[in-house]
Amino acid sequence: MTKAEIVNEIANKTGIDKNAVQTVVESFMTSVKSSLVNDENVYLRGFGSFIVKQRAQKTARNISKKTSITIAAHKIPAFKPCKTFVNTVKENNLIK
Repeated sequence: MTKAEIVNEIANKTGIDKNAVQTVVESFMTSVKSSLVNDENVYLRGFGSFIVKQRAQKTARNISKKTSITIAAHKIPAFKPCKTFVNTVKENNLIK
């Protein structure tokens, strides 16, 4: 599902203008991004959490050139769904 499809679905279900829904969806995404950039996790009860994970330094190998490089420690954004969300997806996949 794309962002445009999400906007269309919300607009159809709520009767709100697509432009207004588009603005809200983009504002939500901007808020989540800025929170993660500032090392703040975003918790959405009943849905999941957008978190910042710390990756440790590691050594990678280029097999074709037979060289090794060190990849520095870094942070990455991640999404962790809540338990009820995971269980709902599991139940729906078992039925099909």
